[in-house]
Amino acid sequence: MNPNPDGHILVTGGAGYLGSYLIGELLCRGYRVTVVDDLLFGGDSLLAYLPHPNFSFSKADICEPRAVISAVRKDWPAPQAVIHLAAIAGFPACQAVGQQVAWRYNVEATQRTYEQGVQLGVERFIYASSYTVYGFSSAGSPVSEATPLNPQSLYAETKAASESFLMEEADSSTPPLIFRAAALYGLSPRTRFDMIVNQFILEAFTKRELLIYQRGYSRAFIHIHDAVQGLLLGLEAPLEVISRQIFNLGSDEDNLTKNQVVAAILKRIPETTVQYKDMTFGGDMGDITVSFARVRDHLGYKSTRNLDDGVREILSALRTGLIREPHNPRYRNAQFIVQ
Repeated sequence: MNPNPDGHILVTGGAGYLGSYLIGELLCRGYRVTVVDDLLFGGDSLLAYLPHPNFSFSKADICEPRAVISAVRKDWPAPQAVIHLAAIAGFPACQAVGQQVAWRYNVEATQRTYEQGVQLGVERFIYASSYTVYGFSSAGSPVSEATPLNPQSLYAETKAASESFLMEEADSSTPPLIFRAAALYGLSPRTRFDMIVNQFILEAFTKRELLIYQRGYSRAFIHIHDAVQGLLLGLEAPLEVISRQIFNLGSDEDNLTKNQVVAAILKRIPETTVQYKDMTFGGDMGDITVSFARVRDHLGYKSTRNLDDGVREILSALRTGLIREPHNPRYRNAQFIVQ
């Protein structure tokens, strides 16, 4: 539960895939929540929160100089933390908008958001980065937080640049905490079907077939529920534990090959046919395995949901009609999808 009954958290990108799930968890814990989002991909995910007395929304472009400060209600206490999620998320979306726009929203906006957080006097700044900053595993060894970064896409480059700014330029009064999250899957108020696991499930359900590239490649995954729980651990851990720290966010058990992902889907939709093509093209990374020992040992993180849980819940939403038009563009940040 919220250790501070007057706690106030400001979340950028709260209408997104991860943010809209996080908002619900924060409100359940008794926090006041301010969301700053420009609604690039719509705002339906926030509608259920609007009546809540502890929820406040500001439609604003976080690239603007005072977007964060202006979002804070005068009758509320200043936020104790900023959780910065807003970004052009994923390499296809970054490729689509180009380097200048991606850099503006993903790097310059991080700098502006952090600087405004300092002005507001927040005690911690939590930044959602990505494990894609590693690029790939060298000689098959798991990457850890000490592994040199080797970003392979524009998206990963922007995440690495934001990390560099926060670790090198951060004010001592507002120490940053960086989570390098694994690839998300699962349902959210703003579900996305351009995430690899969710995409595969949708294709198997609607087409009864899957076309897979780079079949043996390993990736790190995390259910969106567990990603949110990791953010909450960072929010509520003692400052001395998280100050200027970087954690890979996920679990060792969810380092999975594409073959393992396909097998989990076939378990639930066995009539699906699978075709493989040995084709490689631009993407976030090559073959990679990630070590999550640090977040487990320092924050006590433990995942509670696995790939089968994600497959079952998405299939249930599709079969029951909870998601009626899964191919609608609102469920994607970009139309270009890499398999």
